Amino acid sequence: MTANQSARTERIAADLAEVLAPLDLVLEDLTVMPAGKRRLVRVLVDRVLPDGGEPTDVIPPLDLDQVADITRVISDRLDETDAMGEQPYVLEVSSPGTDRPLTLPRHFRRNVGRLVEVTAPEQAPVTGRITRADETGFTITVTGAKGATTEQSYLYDEGLRGAVQVEFNRSSDSEGDDH
Repeated sequence: MTANQSARTERIAADLAEVLAPLDLVLEDLTVMPAGKRRLVRVLVDRVLPDGGEPTDVIPPLDLDQVADITRVISDRLDETDAMGEQPYVLEVSSPGTDRPLTLPRHFRRNVGRLVEVTAPEQAPVTGRITRADETGFTITVTGAKGATTEQSYLYDEGLRGAVQVEFNRSSDSEGDDH
């Protein structure tokens, strides 16, 4: 990416962050890349975490209607500014999926109630459900082979890697069953 392209992407990101803030949304990622005679603009948005929320609160994901509304807002903003120039572009807007690595405290906070795999340096991966997450760390409940559960707590500064595990057969009585 050239310095000019990088500056353009930064300008677009700042502009989109400004238009998303009043909607209680945060710009998670922005990618602008060539795609033939057009450019592909990929935008990842998510909800702003509520102030004063409990570390055990489940944050509902964005639904398809909300993403469609957000797409219109972003498209309108890109069309009314000169940030994209005259070249046509394709806009893709979505919320971060389960394939996004959990790297920041807010990522763990947004996934309270979900099954995750956590890998600490020089340790075997551990899979459990996030039961609480705050600004310093998080707790997962791990179910053993015979159904016994244990809680394990981690601090974010332990060099962890986290990944959401896709569940196809999660029982409907589980908390946050819309995940």
